[in-house]
Amino acid sequence: MSNLTRLTAGDAELTIDPEHGCRIDSLRIGGTEVLLQGARHGCFVMAPWAGRTGNGRFRNGGEVHQLPISEHAAPHALHGTVRDVPWKTAHATGTTAAFVTDLADPWPYTGKVTHTVELTEDSLTLRLGVETLADSFPAQVGWHPWFRRTLDGPDGPDGPAGPEVELGFRPAWQEERGEDHLPTGRRIDPLPRPWDDCFGMPDGVDVTLTWPGRLELRVTSRAEWVVIYDEPADAVCVEPQTGPPNGLNTHPRLVTPIDPLEAATTWSWRGL
Repeated sequence: MSNLTRLTAGDAELTIDPEHGCRIDSLRIGGTEVLLQGARHGCFVMAPWAGRTGNGRFRNGGEVHQLPISEHAAPHALHGTVRDVPWKTAHATGTTAAFVTDLADPWPYTGKVTHTVELTEDSLTLRLGVETLADSFPAQVGWHPWFRRTLDGPDGPDGPAGPEVELGFRPAWQEERGEDHLPTGRRIDPLPRPWDDCFGMPDGVDVTLTWPGRLELRVTSRAEWVVIYDEPADAVCVEPQTGPPNGLNTHPRLVTPIDPLEAATTWSWRGL
């Protein structure tokens, strides 16, 4: 645990684990943890694709590539290749840090991913970049934070759980989800919760999480898609990403030696 990177600003504290996917392990605001804890939770980077890639296959020009199938999302490939690999720390100060990792097998192209983190007293800004110095390839990035559904823990002998988080956002559409869990290509009016679904926000992602009487946290990004996953009993995921699920096939964004893929998200908060 000594290799964790810790940032502090005012009463905000952030912990990052470079050796395990550059995962944000913890975000504490005023002493309260807002991310679900655990080796697969916190907030992880999705690159060089986000969400599911259908049947693990994508095309780049005339070449078709096969990615490993995820046991959690069979028959699809899930969430990219960098969330479990070690990252190198490029620099770290008290409030900022930057990390980098190489793209390698099972991704069929060489390149690198950078992740920068900036903490202030009332915000967190995350930036991702995917670069290549050789062959061009399609790519997609995003973040997968697991926000705690309640800030006071489960019901137990010490008392009841706090109020559940409320979501506020106004998507332009929902990507219709097929039986294979991939978008069908149809855009529909948003359906009622619960969700494991992708929504289009062409003016940029803007989602507010409110824990009544405690905290309001707003997730924004210039990215135009957000996946909301609120089926778990203990967490709600709000995932800004640069394309919808299966985007390597349906909305390919080509990374070239002169045109990297870049994205950013900011979480800002205030006490209630």
